[in-house]
Amino acid sequence: MVLKIYNTLSGRKEPFEPLAPASVRMYVCGVTVYDECHLGHARSALVFDVIRRYLEHCGFSVTFVKNFTDVDDKIIHRANELGIPWQAVTARYIDAYYRDMGRLGIGRATVEPKATEHMADIIDLIQTLIRKGVAYRVNGDVYFQVEKFPAYGVLSKRKLEDMQAGARVEVDERKRHPMDFALWKAAKPGEPSWDSPWGPGRPGWHIECSAMSMKHLGETFDIHGGGADLIFPHHENEIAQSCAATDKEFVRYWVHNGFVQVNQEKMSKSLGNFFTIREVFEKWGYREPVTAEVLRYFFLSTHYRSPLDFSDQALQEAKRALDGCYDLFLRLEEAPSADGGGAARLSPALHALQHAFREAMDDDFNTPAALAGFQQFRSTVNQLLKTGLSREHRAQVRAAFRSLGWVLNLFQLEVKAWEFASRGEISAAERETSSPSLEDAEIERLIAERNEARKKKDFVRADEIRKSLAARRIILEDRPDGTTRWKR
Repeated sequence: MVLKIYNTLSGRKEPFEPLAPASVRMYVCGVTVYDECHLGHARSALVFDVIRRYLEHCGFSVTFVKNFTDVDDKIIHRANELGIPWQAVTARYIDAYYRDMGRLGIGRATVEPKATEHMADIIDLIQTLIRKGVAYRVNGDVYFQVEKFPAYGVLSKRKLEDMQAGARVEVDERKRHPMDFALWKAAKPGEPSWDSPWGPGRPGWHIECSAMSMKHLGETFDIHGGGADLIFPHHENEIAQSCAATDKEFVRYWVHNGFVQVNQEKMSKSLGNFFTIREVFEKWGYREPVTAEVLRYFFLSTHYRSPLDFSDQALQEAKRALDGCYDLFLRLEEAPSADGGGAARLSPALHALQHAFREAMDDDFNTPAALAGFQQFRSTVNQLLKTGLSREHRAQVRAAFRSLGWVLNLFQLEVKAWEFASRGEISAAERETSSPSLEDAEIERLIAERNEARKKKDFVRADEIRKSLAARRIILEDRPDGTTRWKR
């Protein structure tokens, strides 16, 4: 099997062939640190964390660079709004970013550069573009001249003559073409600025990523990622300025994740359907370890390039799917050690899981298909447990879930941690109408009373207790050995 990645540049899946055989260099556009991270940030972070993990799982050494944009119009506006220095704004929201990514189980990048720490690199790159005649100065500002780059539009599949000034492109009569974009902005009163050959100012948005990516990964590297909203103009402009400066290919594979939607509309503050990561963790009733796995399962249940529709129901479905897996892990721990023929069927089932997982992930990181493979394996093992599995074979099952699940950062919790963290997972609205939760000791007492009633063949009383517990959201499972397991 060969890993194939959908390349936005070519518009098709291509066999992955990194520049160096055993290593991968990858850059992903990070956040502009002026506010809390939202579910769109969470999806992008998770997608590229999984891509990185899978590449490492395949034996590659991955150098992963993810930047912070820490000087920007939005940051300046937020600082003025809060009445605090702009540096305090960026520090606050970088901390918030690490808090949220930590909650989600997203690992840190190899390098996490900040724009403000790379001003010399940015200025050098702009000087190169001026020297090559593809950038021009206007009263302290510097613009890239798109007409000097014939391939402009290659990523977004747009023609220059059809383009209009888009997002983050300021209409300025001083421009030679409406689509020319700012490389350097002259300082305005009260705004942060740095000295440059063109006077005090700050960089444009697009030049930051070109300078930082080439500084840490070289003039040509393997993968550049980000959300689909960055294809134009941000990534289009990165290609133009980078290739114009070096006369080399900038990036081999361009990878973009789809939008997060709410009721099939793109999530945005203007529509009022905007959810931060912090809000989801605070709103949802699970404790943090469970919420993290539920969110990851939810995100990964849809292919990364497709739109993802967020809803409470979708999270509940993800929780139920994970519950089925953790219920299996509990059965693996509790099942008596026996081999009634199940072991003979386990080996091919393990092989089928490994093959299905590799085949899915090699097909442009098809995580929904990978999850389907886990669920098929879970169903098979549940059947095998009816005929008996030895302790060694049960350990092999759990190890398979853990080792392959590591790529997705799923199935990593201990069973008791999952059960404990899952308690009280009903929504706020359900809590208001539901009966008070029972203490563990009271549940155990009622189960003992029910078991005694069953021994005495008082099935009416036993059924009353079962129904009473069910009304309090306690589910009982009677096992073949005569004991009863419960969960909330």
